[in-house]
Amino acid sequence: MDEVELKNIQLSFPSPRTLTRGPGLATEDRIETKFGTILIGIQGDRSKPAILTYHDIGLNYVSNFQAFFNFVDMRLLLQNFCVYHVNAPGQEEGAATLSDAYIFPTMDQLAEQILEVVSHYGLKRIVGFGVGAGANILCRFALSYPDKVDALCVLNCLSTQTGWIEWGYQKLNARTLRSKGAMTQGVLDYLMWHHFGNMNEERNHDLTHVYRQYFESQVNPTNLGMFIDSYIRRTDLDITRELDPMRKKDVRTIQMSVLNVTGALSPHVDDTVTFNGRLDPVNSTWMKIQDCGMVLEEQPAKLSEAFRLFLQGQGYGMRVF
Repeated sequence: MDEVELKNIQLSFPSPRTLTRGPGLATEDRIETKFGTILIGIQGDRSKPAILTYHDIGLNYVSNFQAFFNFVDMRLLLQNFCVYHVNAPGQEEGAATLSDAYIFPTMDQLAEQILEVVSHYGLKRIVGFGVGAGANILCRFALSYPDKVDALCVLNCLSTQTGWIEWGYQKLNARTLRSKGAMTQGVLDYLMWHHFGNMNEERNHDLTHVYRQYFESQVNPTNLGMFIDSYIRRTDLDITRELDPMRKKDVRTIQMSVLNVTGALSPHVDDTVTFNGRLDPVNSTWMKIQDCGMVLEEQPAKLSEAFRLFLQGQGYGMRVF
């Protein structure tokens, strides 16, 4: 009778969502490069094919990728890949403030750091997986070292240099972060817009609240200001879509397959369309996922399925699933 009255039933409640590093997520290494020390998180069996990730501004490998790569569908994929998470200098969790004398690398130099990571671990080829600024950095690496990259999956990737409006707004943000050494409401609002787009009542307010709290309390403002300043100084990728087979070899283009993804509510949709228009249609796919701005968090099932099919198309299918 006790069980019928549910007296012996113990309730369990989900643990609160956090963007800090969870137990057993990845082993971490620090690598000395010619542009400074960077933190690398390694997840999976190092004997397996390599996926290399790069995060967006305001985030690091934990806050950007932890939830997605722990998603149930991605756990199956991780049984057959090793993921190398690259952090931009000073962006890792609990990072000390970078010295005023430290010259933060340019976007091209951040791409060169990836070569040092690849060489350090003896990786012959990688699959790149990047978001925002990280996607742009991986594209630069792929353009400079096409023999090192099998394929690219990029989210909200910009291929052009900074426009005047973005430059002015971001320049103000970077200057404020570095001079005050604290997160301001203006910078906070920009980061929320950058990652989620325009908010409305139908969005996941619990998720956005977690990110807002993260930006307010977990990000090193000075270091972020340096990263933003580097991002707004980016040059154009200078790539061209050439459909004439005879002239393709003479133009600068991304040679490997590209999965170009954005969310329908993202503020970067037009930028991904521009990027898509500069890619070879033979080896590129543009994908807009509905009902989300931050695809990794809001639609992980759709993205994991698309990424799995993309990898199968690159020849990993028989080995993976």
